Amino acid sequence: QVQLVESGGGLVQAGGSLRLACAASGRAFSSYPMGWFRQAPGKEREFVAGITRGGLSTNYTDDVKGRFTISRDNAKNTVYLQMNSLKLEDTAVYYCAASSGRYLSSRFYEYDIWGQGTQVTVSS
Repeated sequence: QVQLVESGGGLVQAGGSLRLACAASGRAFSSYPMGWFRQAPGKEREFVAGITRGGLSTNYTDDVKGRFTISRDNAKNTVYLQMNSLKLEDTAVYYCAASSGRYLSSRFYEYDIWGQGTQVTVSS
Protein backbone atom coordinates (compact mmCIF):
# COMPACT_ATOMS: atom_id res chain seq x y z
CA GLN A 1 0.00 0.00 0.00
CA VAL A 2 1.23 3.46 -0.88
CA GLN A 3 1.88 5.99 1.87
CA LEU A 4 1.95 9.71 1.09
CA VAL A 5 3.89 12.55 2.68
CA GLU A 6 3.39 16.17 1.59
CA SER A 7 5.95 18.94 1.90
CA GLY A 8 6.55 22.45 0.65
CA GLY A 9 3.81 24.36 2.41
CA GLY A 10 4.45 27.61 4.21
CA LEU A 11 3.70 31.30 4.45
CA VAL A 12 3.82 33.35 1.26
CA GLN A 13 2.64 36.79 0.23
CA ALA A 14 -0.19 37.22 -2.21
CA GLY A 15 1.11 36.98 -5.75
CA GLY A 16 3.90 34.66 -4.72
CA SER A 17 4.57 31.02 -5.52
CA LEU A 18 4.98 27.72 -3.73
CA ARG A 19 5.71 24.22 -4.93
CA LEU A 20 4.17 21.36 -3.02
CA ALA A 21 5.55 17.87 -3.27
CA CYS A 22 3.99 14.56 -2.29
CA ALA A 23 6.37 11.66 -1.90
CA ALA A 24 4.99 8.17 -2.06
CA SER A 25 6.43 5.11 -0.44
CA GLY A 26 5.39 1.61 -1.25
CA ARG A 27 4.79 -0.13 -4.49
CA ALA A 28 3.16 0.75 -7.76
CA PHE A 29 2.91 4.52 -7.40
CA SER A 30 2.53 4.78 -11.15
CA SER A 31 -0.67 2.75 -11.03
CA TYR A 32 -2.52 5.44 -9.08
CA PRO A 33 -4.21 8.49 -10.48
CA MET A 34 -3.26 11.28 -8.09
CA GLY A 35 -5.01 14.35 -6.83
CA TRP A 36 -4.49 17.44 -4.72
CA PHE A 37 -7.27 18.65 -2.46
CA ARG A 38 -7.48 21.49 0.01
CA GLN A 39 -9.51 22.37 3.06
CA ALA A 40 -9.85 25.85 4.46
CA PRO A 41 -11.12 26.48 8.02
CA GLY A 42 -14.85 25.99 8.22
CA LYS A 43 -15.08 24.71 4.68
CA GLU A 44 -15.38 21.32 3.08
CA ARG A 45 -12.44 19.61 1.44
CA GLU A 46 -12.34 20.53 -2.23
CA PHE A 47 -10.64 19.17 -5.29
CA VAL A 48 -7.80 21.27 -6.65
CA ALA A 49 -6.07 19.26 -9.37
CA GLY A 50 -5.67 15.72 -10.61
CA ILE A 51 -3.35 13.78 -12.89
CA THR A 52 -3.59 10.44 -14.61
CA ARG A 53 -1.30 7.52 -13.91
CA GLY A 54 1.07 8.30 -16.75
CA GLY A 55 0.84 12.04 -16.30
CA LEU A 56 -0.52 12.75 -19.75
CA SER A 57 -3.84 14.22 -18.63
CA THR A 58 -4.68 16.68 -15.90
CA ASN A 59 -7.67 18.60 -14.66
CA TYR A 60 -8.19 21.54 -12.34
CA THR A 61 -10.89 23.29 -10.45
CA ASP A 62 -11.81 26.54 -12.15
CA ASP A 63 -10.41 28.64 -9.29
CA VAL A 64 -6.85 27.56 -9.98
CA LYS A 65 -6.78 27.13 -13.74
CA GLY A 66 -3.91 29.07 -15.24
CA ARG A 67 -2.24 29.49 -11.85
CA PHE A 68 -1.57 25.95 -10.59
CA THR A 69 0.13 23.07 -12.37
CA ILE A 70 0.08 19.45 -11.28
CA SER A 71 2.80 17.09 -12.45
CA ARG A 72 4.31 13.78 -11.46
CA ASP A 73 7.61 11.97 -11.72
CA ASN A 74 6.92 8.26 -11.49
CA ALA A 75 10.63 7.48 -11.35
CA LYS A 76 10.81 9.51 -8.13
CA ASN A 77 7.40 8.42 -6.81
CA THR A 78 6.45 12.05 -6.42
CA VAL A 79 3.59 14.30 -7.46
CA TYR A 80 3.93 18.07 -7.45
CA LEU A 81 1.67 21.09 -7.32
CA GLN A 82 3.22 24.29 -8.59
CA MET A 83 1.19 27.22 -7.30
CA ASN A 84 1.71 30.67 -8.82
CA SER A 85 -0.06 33.99 -8.38
CA LEU A 86 -1.31 32.87 -5.00
CA LYS A 87 -4.36 34.58 -3.55
CA LEU A 88 -5.58 34.98 0.01
CA GLU A 89 -8.35 32.50 -0.71
CA ASP A 90 -5.80 29.80 -1.52
CA THR A 91 -5.03 29.57 2.19
CA ALA A 92 -5.80 26.02 3.30
CA VAL A 93 -4.36 22.69 4.28
CA TYR A 94 -3.38 20.91 1.07
CA TYR A 95 -3.62 17.14 0.82
CA CYS A 96 -2.41 14.77 -1.83
CA ALA A 97 -4.35 11.62 -2.45
CA ALA A 98 -4.12 8.44 -4.47
CA SER A 99 -7.03 6.75 -6.17
CA SER A 100 -7.31 3.02 -6.64
CA GLY A 101 -9.58 3.69 -9.58
CA ARG A 102 -8.38 3.63 -13.11
CA TYR A 103 -9.42 7.11 -14.13
CA LEU A 104 -8.84 10.66 -13.06
CA SER A 105 -11.52 11.90 -10.68
CA SER A 106 -12.38 15.08 -8.82
CA ARG A 107 -14.51 13.24 -6.26
CA PHE A 108 -12.82 12.93 -2.89
CA TYR A 109 -14.56 9.61 -2.11
CA GLU A 110 -12.83 7.99 -5.05
CA TYR A 111 -9.46 8.56 -3.39
CA ASP A 112 -8.40 5.87 -0.97
CA ILE A 113 -5.03 6.99 0.35
CA TRP A 114 -4.35 10.41 1.83
CA GLY A 115 -1.35 12.26 3.11
CA GLN A 116 -1.32 14.18 6.38
CA GLY A 117 -1.59 17.57 4.71
CA THR A 118 0.60 20.64 4.51
CA GLN A 119 -0.45 24.15 5.48
CA VAL A 120 -0.38 26.91 2.89
CA THR A 121 -0.97 30.43 4.19
CA VAL A 122 -1.18 33.39 1.84
CA SER A 123 -0.82 36.80 3.44
CA SER A 124 -1.62 40.26 2.12
